[in-house]
Amino acid sequence: MTSSAQNQLIVIEEGSARLEGMLQLPEDPIIGMVLFAHGSGSSRLSPRNKHVAAMFRNAHIATLLADLLSSEEEQNYQMRFDISLLSRRLDMAAEWLLQDERTRALPLGLFGASTGAAAALQVAAEREADIAAVVARGGRVDLAGRTALTTLNVPTLLIVGGLDNVVIDLNRAALASMECEKRLEIVPDATHLFEEEGKLEIVASMATDWFTRHMEKLLGSPYQRSGDYPGKEDRTER
Repeated sequence: MTSSAQNQLIVIEEGSARLEGMLQLPEDPIIGMVLFAHGSGSSRLSPRNKHVAAMFRNAHIATLLADLLSSEEEQNYQMRFDISLLSRRLDMAAEWLLQDERTRALPLGLFGASTGAAAALQVAAEREADIAAVVARGGRVDLAGRTALTTLNVPTLLIVGGLDNVVIDLNRAALASMECEKRLEIVPDATHLFEEEGKLEIVASMATDWFTRHMEKLLGSPYQRSGDYPGKEDRTER
């Protein structure tokens, strides 16, 4: 990894699926990598996720914002809520990061919003040895399904707006099903998209703290990174 920031538009292909994403690597030291799972009707161009991603990079966390659906697929409302499809696409992106020489040595976190949060939880449940932590913003975590929720063994932070009553109830029910390290944070006076002044910054700060804490556990000490991090081999083979 070079010492300067890097931005690259990448393409991930598998079978008929083709994902485009923006990989952004901050200046060293880099403590981890966060893969974004966008919500229904959103994309890598989402101003909210771009804003959160920028705050992650300020904290020395690299980011990949990838489109899990093509522009044509986004027009199909049912595909936006096809969690199995979104999970497969997200898993493609995770595998790419775990193989690319620039990112494979970095602890990997998943940041999911709305339906993307359900996909993130499913991938984390399947790939627990590869995922350092998960954060869901206004997530439809209930759509992950009971199997994923009850078998999940990855530290998971759920963040919901205080005015988003239905999603609060869904997240509380999902939290009760989880047996992993978990936390629910409710941001006062925030709606589902956290559009109120300063609310998205609170989300980004909470998420940054969660990812940093769990990524640094894998690195061994703050901002220590050299080749594969301690425990990497054990985690991937488990």
